[in-house]
Amino acid sequence: MKKALLLTVIAVLTVMTLFILSRSLEGFDVVGKDSARAFDELIQKVPQLVYEDKETDSWSIIAPDGGARFSWRWEHTVADNDVALEIDAAPFMAAGLDASKLPKAIALRGGKLTLGSKIVPHGSAGRTKSTPLSAYECIVNLNKNAIGYHAALDHYGISIGDGFLFEWAKSIDTNDKDMVFVLNPEPFVNAGVAPDKINGWTFAKVTVDDENGRPVQVDKILKPFNLN
Repeated sequence: MKKALLLTVIAVLTVMTLFILSRSLEGFDVVGKDSARAFDELIQKVPQLVYEDKETDSWSIIAPDGGARFSWRWEHTVADNDVALEIDAAPFMAAGLDASKLPKAIALRGGKLTLGSKIVPHGSAGRTKSTPLSAYECIVNLNKNAIGYHAALDHYGISIGDGFLFEWAKSIDTNDKDMVFVLNPEPFVNAGVAPDKINGWTFAKVTVDDENGRPVQVDKILKPFNLN
């Protein structure tokens, strides 16, 4: 009798575990698929800001004011970064930046601050270049964990690592922040920058979920755009 009861409990727990895992994977799939829809909506809204770079096998979307650029690769068999941010360094220099104090992950080249991340395994996929959307979908398929949903702003976002992100509205029609470049202020503050003095950027508290899913406020340097 006890053995039968034990087997029943094990069976129930197995079903529950499979259900929870299924719901978790379903959640990943929903974010991945709908983030691609929203990303395409962004691209279609501002095609004049989207560029192909054949030298780096990547696509880029440039901020309307020219102060920042987000790039994503379509070729992942190489060791180069899959995603990257490029930022006009001049406003940061004017706000006190001492570039020699920046971490190695942030480089100053040609008047631009650049940082990137390898978010999919080297050699995990071949050349998938076709459109900006298909290149993004390739990243989603190879690393769903790189894509997130920011509930406070109703945004999807892709992580460049260490608190740096590129975010876009889930719905451009209803959001007043359709595209946002998000920077972690810590390395810049440590390099002498007054974060509230960076021309063209906003220093603000942003609500995010911590590792336990609880809302917390963190400091960010933001460059948001309303494209409507």
